[in-house]
Amino acid sequence: MKTIAGSITAPQGFLAQGVEAAIKKADRKDVAIIYSTRKCNAAGVFTTNKVRAACIDINLAHLQDGQAQAIVVNSGNANACTGKQGQEDALAMATAVADLLNISPQDVLVASTGVIGVKMPMDRIGKGIQAAAASLSETGGPNAAQAIMTTDLINKEIAVEVVIGGKTVRIGAIAKGSGMIHPNMATMLGFITTDAMISSDCLAKMLRDSCDRSFNMVSVDRDTSTNDMLLILANGLAGNPVIDDAKSEDYRVFKEALDYVNVSLAKMVARDGEGATRAIEVQVINADSYDTARVIARSITTSNLTKAAVFGADANWGRILAAAGYSGADFDPQRVDIYLGLEKMAEDGMGLVFDEERALEELKKDPVLIKVDLKSGGHNATAWGCDLTYDYVKINGSYRT
Repeated sequence: MKTIAGSITAPQGFLAQGVEAAIKKADRKDVAIIYSTRKCNAAGVFTTNKVRAACIDINLAHLQDGQAQAIVVNSGNANACTGKQGQEDALAMATAVADLLNISPQDVLVASTGVIGVKMPMDRIGKGIQAAAASLSETGGPNAAQAIMTTDLINKEIAVEVVIGGKTVRIGAIAKGSGMIHPNMATMLGFITTDAMISSDCLAKMLRDSCDRSFNMVSVDRDTSTNDMLLILANGLAGNPVIDDAKSEDYRVFKEALDYVNVSLAKMVARDGEGATRAIEVQVINADSYDTARVIARSITTSNLTKAAVFGADANWGRILAAAGYSGADFDPQRVDIYLGLEKMAEDGMGLVFDEERALEELKKDPVLIKVDLKSGGHNATAWGCDLTYDYVKINGSYRT
């Protein structure tokens, strides 16, 4: 496997574009289309929030046949808590794209992100859809990545290629996410394309499993959005032997590449957390089960006290152990060792006399590495987050205005 240029349009047969439709502030792209020249097998993972945007229900319905051909996205308005009108507007977006691209509305997936509870400016969105559809391009990936951003500071893009069955297969992806990130499904918005031949069933299973080990291991602020989704389209143009067995070697190779893509994007989301100055990586090792390691790692990344200590470069390891303790996981605190990078802070649940200067050096790195050794088994998990800063409050204190 190797990383290549091109992001969402790197796989064969995919075009994209992002344009300005004046939904957000001036000079900000805010409508994007991702399109395959051939109908794709498709799958999605969606928010578990009971309050969810209109696009979630539309996509669940459109994916019942496991197929799709285009994705339309707007930023600046979440189209959530907008009632029947919101449902109609989401369907209108799908229909507009379908008409312009001469495909079925059933094969168009819809995503929105932005302010909750505000009606969609459909006249502007319609013009944006027309402009994006008219300028779809193999080089439109970066524009699409910009168009899906809200408070993000950087584009989140990646593409890789891998050989399967003697054929070169590519995976491309873009994502957005900076705040309201504490996923319990996928996270924020993520869109993946591939030219692999893979069945809808295998695609759905692979996406769920990959999501659990990547996006579901990220937290910025313990808030799960109304609009979270991760979508994948596979058009089969690579011509590889169809991947239809979850126990096959081809499945394993493709899954490994997909995991790399999703983990890379998840790390980008963590580092781009609203107001963040440093990312945090938490490794929980030698647990009695993967679930134990996973729950503890997630708990530590969501600890506001731990996040604030990282921001202040305060080697307060007790906050790390406390977060493990209230995670709900079953472990023996008297066997736990804790490290900040290479500096050992605690052994068997008790503090050590450590070098403050070396600990300070570890806390100034980006990312800051926290390692928790449970010494109870052979299972490991990694989670990602960011520090908690004054700027997070400033950004979210005036998000709507």
